Amino acid sequence: MSETAATPAATYRSPLLDRRGAVEASGPDAGVPLHHGDPVHEQRALARGDGVVDLSHLGVVTVTGPDRISWLNTLSSQLLLGLEPGVPTELLLLDVHGHIEHAPAVQDDGETTWLVTESGDTEALAQFLDSMRFMLRVEVARRPDVAVLGTAAGGWTRVEAAAGDAHVLTWLDPWPRTVAGSTEYGPKDAEHPGVEIRRALTLLRRDALTAVVESALADGARLAGTWAWEAQRVEAWRPRHGREVDERAIPHELDWLRTGVHLDKGCYRGQETVARVVTLGRPPRRLVMLHLDGSEHVLPEAGEEVRHGERVVGHLTTVVRHEELGPIALALIKRNVAPEAELTAGGIAAAQEIIVNPEGTTDVRPAERPGAGLRRRQI
Repeated sequence: MSETAATPAATYRSPLLDRRGAVEASGPDAGVPLHHGDPVHEQRALARGDGVVDLSHLGVVTVTGPDRISWLNTLSSQLLLGLEPGVPTELLLLDVHGHIEHAPAVQDDGETTWLVTESGDTEALAQFLDSMRFMLRVEVARRPDVAVLGTAAGGWTRVEAAAGDAHVLTWLDPWPRTVAGSTEYGPKDAEHPGVEIRRALTLLRRDALTAVVESALADGARLAGTWAWEAQRVEAWRPRHGREVDERAIPHELDWLRTGVHLDKGCYRGQETVARVVTLGRPPRRLVMLHLDGSEHVLPEAGEEVRHGERVVGHLTTVVRHEELGPIALALIKRNVAPEAELTAGGIAAAQEIIVNPEGTTDVRPAERPGAGLRRRQI
């Protein structure tokens, strides 16, 4: 495994934090701005296509070599054979039990496959890929020389123009458009709240980050923080590896099959679990959006318990204040919790909005469970 430059320190700090009004985020977004003094107007700017979000803490890994596509295809849940340059997708790398280990954004440019991942996952992803190369003609590299900016609603065109020669590529998030060969545990694409929210990750040379942002601002852009970025993600019911994934998470619980899993692609690690849960139904947990009681001045935090009466039924994964929806959250709760159940999250009243259906089934599940029609042989 190679690197093109010295790896940024674990305590990365974006140069954009030096701008007046910038407040640093925490958790998986530590090192970049949470907001720039006005999170409500930052959310509105992002929604109309004017917002630019500093995501330069995210990790970038590249795979080069003539075998890169076919090799990644054998490792991942996604069908990558025939992937055309410039086509955005994402993949999941699972353990042998089907639990999610990595969930990078993916795009090939004809010579290099680019993977964008969480800041805390970069080294682990690169090391895993490097360990699986064997004798194939592939090279894996961490790319600390490349930074990421986030935009929505077409705002990436302004950033690309500002970047000029420093622009590497732009990945348009495929969420929530169900890929051919997959299925969904939530609503159909046309009814999904995320279908109207188009977001992008723009990769550019890290040494040009400040100059590109200044150029975009001069062209009418507005800096937005991860507060706005995360509020829009929760609105779109979009799962995130750094927030919604724990050591037990499987794709079905997060409705992540729709963009991250191809059901007929062939063998990969964790495939047995993916197929079994699709066939039998009933994943153990389900992702929900919670509308939190806004009368409280203090919101619960990610990781706090979700309760039905005295019973713990799950935990919060992301908590945000949305400029229109108010305080909302994503949470993983037990699948069999009734949709009308009165819940509390960190002691605050919470109402469910269904993401993953409580039946835990999809339209590709057999009408009957395997073996349901068999009868014991009469002797």
